[in-house]
Amino acid sequence: MQFKTYIAILLFFKVITLQGQLTGSYGEKITLLFIGDIMGHDTQIWSAENRETRQYDYNDVFDYIRSEISETDLSFANLEVTLAGPPYKGYPQFSSPAALAVACRNAGVDCLVTANNHSIDRGLDGINRTIMRLDSIGMPHTGTFVNSSARDSLQPLILKSNGISLALLNYTYGTNGIRIPEPAIVNMLNKDLISSDIEKAKLKKPDIIVLSLHWGTEYDTIPSREQALLADYFFSKGVDLIIGSHPHVLQKMVWYRNGETHAGKALVYSLGNFVSNQRKPKTDGGAMVRIEMTRQGGSFKVSESGYYLTWVYTPVVNYRTKFYILPCSKFEDKPEFFSKPEEYQQMKKFITDSRRFLKEQNLSVNEYLFKGDRWTLSD
Repeated sequence: MQFKTYIAILLFFKVITLQGQLTGSYGEKITLLFIGDIMGHDTQIWSAENRETRQYDYNDVFDYIRSEISETDLSFANLEVTLAGPPYKGYPQFSSPAALAVACRNAGVDCLVTANNHSIDRGLDGINRTIMRLDSIGMPHTGTFVNSSARDSLQPLILKSNGISLALLNYTYGTNGIRIPEPAIVNMLNKDLISSDIEKAKLKKPDIIVLSLHWGTEYDTIPSREQALLADYFFSKGVDLIIGSHPHVLQKMVWYRNGETHAGKALVYSLGNFVSNQRKPKTDGGAMVRIEMTRQGGSFKVSESGYYLTWVYTPVVNYRTKFYILPCSKFEDKPEFFSKPEEYQQMKKFITDSRRFLKEQNLSVNEYLFKGDRWTLSD
């Protein structure tokens, strides 16, 4: 089957599916989980490879975080690699095996956003292959499109759970200076473009509008004034949640409570790295934000918001570096779990530094702590 014919068929069925998601019962509450950057450095690729079969398997990366991901109604992550096929390579121009996206799906991730500064690392073929592979495994996605017709048909991405519909829009500040190859589309962070897309999203009458922005300055823990002004503007246009990525470190999270401007909305500037081979302080972990939204009158408002700290554990097993995403609170009192004392101490430093920073920076977004056999939102 020719590639263009394959894409046309996928578009037809995907449009039908998304239109069908708009029908259903009237829900009252939904829980959402937002996950940070999913990277694919060389060591991660080598770790996932079966040397005998030349196949790849990333499923064990999620072994210790699977239950937290699958517990919510919908979960979202930033896929910051292409799935362009071999040669598989990490930084600076990423192409990971499609098995990485399969493992995300198997772990309970419901949707991936693909507009980021690495979207066109492998050119037009990389964009098309990434979209084709995500479609082939049934993984909803948005942010990049094979052409303008696909963008018109598939944006906004509409997802539904509990009879509640959510419109997702995704944009990036840039593509590392690489020109976007025609006819592909990468959603760019342009104020007027996003405003227009928000108005188009409203025509679908979603219950919730989520804006995913790849923005900010890498490794800077403090967002800029320009970002704050953009967030205010998009909230005024009707967006309910703004979730950021790109800095590879944590930045502040805000839940606007009753009586405040933008009451019932939430803003997360950066969730940091969910999985990567970056091991410097602040880059070796990140956070997942869990947001509960409840119908209040004629609209949905944030009724609970908290974060899980996560850390990437990289022990060497049979001469190979492994990657495991750990929910920090479950493992912070288990030094015996770690193969080396220094690994445990590295995680403890990440926890201490991140808690101190987020306690100072966050507004009304507290940490989920694992106590006994359950997660509890801290005061």
